[in-house]
Amino acid sequence: MSFIDNIISWYSAHMNYASITALMAVESSFIPFPSEVVIPPAAFVAGQPDSVLCATGNYPVDVLIIVLFGTLGAMIGAIINYALSVWLGRLIIYKFADSKLGHMCLLSSEKIQRAEEYFREKGNVSTFIGRFIPGIRQLISIPAGLSRMNFGAFLWWTFLGAFIWNCILAALGYIAAGQMSLIKEYSHELSVAILVLLGAVVLFYTAKYLISLAKRK
Repeated sequence: MSFIDNIISWYSAHMNYASITALMAVESSFIPFPSEVVIPPAAFVAGQPDSVLCATGNYPVDVLIIVLFGTLGAMIGAIINYALSVWLGRLIIYKFADSKLGHMCLLSSEKIQRAEEYFREKGNVSTFIGRFIPGIRQLISIPAGLSRMNFGAFLWWTFLGAFIWNCILAALGYIAAGQMSLIKEYSHELSVAILVLLGAVVLFYTAKYLISLAKRK
């Protein structure tokens, strides 16, 4: 059983607003953990108010509060990354990324450099846009800290991006709760649609990368 599998198992038995906040703080820091296994399951449970789980009082029952606590957790994790980057500086951050512990956290100097390049390209708004991009979401706070981005602007863009992302995840979980029969009936079609969507995303970023290469020549 992997580390993430153990966390998911623990979360299933201890799903509440505090655990949502804690896990989303972890997800938003440099520790690799997917938000997709935190918000949607909680929203799914909240979409079933008559379920035994909700009746126990130990599980979240309000989707909006789930989103707010999830966003609070994301803010905490992002602030940790920002503060560590300001305090430690570029040299130590890069050395940590290439250390054994950094590799255990799935970090590398190449990933940090990619996040820095993205931050330089997009500017302060990258802390908003980056919340929607896998591989950038957890790291975008690091170049913000290294560049000593205005803290108020950093908080605003991080909040906005995290809130919208959590709303999307919560909506998916909540809709699934009310449409389980349809999901079961059309599971094959949904799988095909997801694969097509993923393929379109891959093609988009591949084309974007090739265009950028062509411009450099």
